[in-house]
Amino acid sequence: MNDQEREMKLYIRDLGTLAERLRLSGAEIARERTLEHNLRLDTPDGSLKKNGCLLRLRRDDRVSVTYKDRTEVQDGVITRREIEFVADDFQIVLKLFNALGYKEVVVYEKYRTVYRLGDVEVALDELPYGDFVEIEAPSNPLIEGVVQMLGLDGTKAIVTNYLGLFERLKQARGIGIHDLTFENFKGLDISADDMGVELAD
Repeated sequence: MNDQEREMKLYIRDLGTLAERLRLSGAEIARERTLEHNLRLDTPDGSLKKNGCLLRLRRDDRVSVTYKDRTEVQDGVITRREIEFVADDFQIVLKLFNALGYKEVVVYEKYRTVYRLGDVEVALDELPYGDFVEIEAPSNPLIEGVVQMLGLDGTKAIVTNYLGLFERLKQARGIGIHDLTFENFKGLDISADDMGVELAD
C-alpha cells in the first residue's frame, strides 16, 4: 500500500465557482459536505510537533486515526508519509492514546466536500477563518494539471497546515483563542494577510 500523501493546498475566495468548475470537468462527489471534528494529540513536551509530525483523531461520518511525518515541499506540492485507519469508537481510541501518554493539544473543525476526478481527489474545505482547496494525487504533474484545469494559481500554494495558519493569525491579530472552532470565530473577520497567504482564484 502506498502511504505517501502528495497534495497542494490553496486559499480560495469562491468555493461555489470552484465546485461548478469541478462538475463541468466531470468530477464526481465522493463525499457530500460533512463537518469534521479533529483532535491533534501530542506528548506533554510536544515531541511530535517539534519533529514536524502529526497525530490526529477525527470524527466526521466515521472515526479515523492519522499519523503524518515531516513534510517535503517541491513546487508547492507537499509530500509526506501518511498512515491512516478507520476506528469504531472515538472515545475508546482517545482513552487508548491518553493511556499511552498522548494528550489533546487542540481541537479544530472544518466542513469538507470531496470530489473525485480520475486518480485525483479534490477537497473543498471551509475553515472558521476561510475557504481552501486541497488537491491530492499520485504525482506532481497530475496535481499541477488539475490546478491549471480549475483556473487556479499554483504559485500561491500554501505549505503550512491548517493549524500552522491558525498560529499565524493568532499572532498577527493577538487573538487568545485556543481551539479552531466555528463558535470561537463568530464575529471575527480574518484576512489573507492575517494568515500570510494569497488568494489562488
